[in-house]
Amino acid sequence: MSGAQIFTSTDNDLKFMQLALVEAREALNHSDVPVGAVVVRNGEVIGRRHNERELTGDPTAHAEVLALRDAAAATGSWHLTDTTLYVTLEPCLMCAGAVLNARVDRVVYGAADLAAGAALSLYNTFDDPRLNHAVDLTVGIEAESCSALLTTFFAERR
Repeated sequence: MSGAQIFTSTDNDLKFMQLALVEAREALNHSDVPVGAVVVRNGEVIGRRHNERELTGDPTAHAEVLALRDAAAATGSWHLTDTTLYVTLEPCLMCAGAVLNARVDRVVYGAADLAAGAALSLYNTFDDPRLNHAVDLTVGIEAESCSALLTTFFAERR
């Protein structure tokens, strides 16, 4: 098995990251951390969600996990091969595990998470040769917009 690779962006990455940003802004309606995620297969959105931990009281209600659940329901399979996950913030360990278990091929994220990022910043989960699946990465798409949304959210709570 080859390890994960970091790729440059594709023409559609900006479009789908902007959809993830729309989702992230929806989280503000219920005081959740503004993170949005979109799952795409063959250019079609098959799952899209935002954080809902505060809304639902569920510690696993991260945007990525919810979007993966919706994508699995839409396809009728937990095998989400040939998909790309777009997320406004670098996935945490839980979400990285969900991505690996769903067999997502590629993750595109906007803002790095230096405190909890498990795709590259703190951990390099997607490129661990001991695992049975590697995930390709594209990082920094709409990073400024993604970071600004999070920075504003947390500044307003201080």
